[in-house]
Amino acid sequence: MPEPLDVVLAEVRALLLDPGLTRAVAAGRRRGRLPSVVRAELRPVALKGGSRLQIVSSDGSRPYTRNVVPGPEAEVAVDALLAEPFGNWHVETTDTTMQVRVTKKGDAQVHRAAATRPAAPPAGHDREKDYLLDPGDPLFAAIGGSAAKRRQVDAFLRALAATLPDDLTGPLRVVDLGCGNAYLTFAAFRYLSDRGIEVDLVGVDVREDQRRRNTELATELGCAGRVRFVAGTILDAVVDPAPDLVLALHACDTATDEALARAVRWGARWVLAAPCCHHDLAAQLRDRPPPEPYQLLTRQGILRERFADVLTDALRAALLRLHGYRVEVVEFVDSRHTPRNLLLRARRTDSPPTGQQRDEYRRLVTQWQVTPRLLTLLGAAEESVQPRSEGSVPADRA
Repeated sequence: MPEPLDVVLAEVRALLLDPGLTRAVAAGRRRGRLPSVVRAELRPVALKGGSRLQIVSSDGSRPYTRNVVPGPEAEVAVDALLAEPFGNWHVETTDTTMQVRVTKKGDAQVHRAAATRPAAPPAGHDREKDYLLDPGDPLFAAIGGSAAKRRQVDAFLRALAATLPDDLTGPLRVVDLGCGNAYLTFAAFRYLSDRGIEVDLVGVDVREDQRRRNTELATELGCAGRVRFVAGTILDAVVDPAPDLVLALHACDTATDEALARAVRWGARWVLAAPCCHHDLAAQLRDRPPPEPYQLLTRQGILRERFADVLTDALRAALLRLHGYRVEVVEFVDSRHTPRNLLLRARRTDSPPTGQQRDEYRRLVTQWQVTPRLLTLLGAAEESVQPRSEGSVPADRA
């Protein structure tokens, strides 16, 4: 049941100034109003000079940190944050957890619960976070998602962190192909922005209703100026300018091939793709006799499907290498959370393919009599496996 906002914010204020505070986050925006910062996080820290209330705020481009002394200085800082028209508050103390969402009418929807985790000592600057984005972050309250989905997002962000250089500041143009309800889109933007990277992110999905829903959510979260959504297919959606980083999380079957092909044509510097189902090569294997002596690999349906998974992604990685990418195939999340836990992580080097790489690829497709969908999308001509020079202009950018 909605409660008066001023009464609820007074309760939030008391919790923020309580010695038992462990963490609090403010994010989002109220209808028709825009906070001066996109997000603010508060937590107690222990410094050499004594205990402080640390406030980390972000304007959408980079984070700003300040440590205020408990007492009048902290009260002034907290009051200033409470005066901002944030749409969501999430507050944790040693005793309670409180979540607040401001409705379109200006009331407060409140959820209160007993603390679910033991109190931790005040953090120092060298405290290591368990998650790149805390599962209690208001972002997840806005976008939804199960605990398993949050673990997948965190694992994907860790792969992203391992891919990008540490000194990257931006501007970084990112496209999430087949973004769906945009778990990854918003989480990637939040993580990259909190790293101080200037980000422009586009989410692509074939459904117009998803585009409208995600656009409204971007406005609610206060990042509409930097995160936008377009409706269209992975191959044909208009994205301008071309991205530096292409993401594709669990795009079904050959949609992953479409995402990889688009990334190659864009000349994207980095690609992260987590494939989903693999029906295309499985059907080809079913219709063609296997080479000797590998009949046992494809005779049973379940073995044929699993072998098709491995063959599909091995050929995808090979084709990316032939187009000037360095590719790693890794497990990005434990298989108990999702069976589709493989990740193709690619970085463009423009190194010409070696004769061995060409030969390995050709022998494999010839022996198994298969035609990877990615090859068809990129073009089967010999020149299609020649990497572009750094100064050349891909067709999508021309």
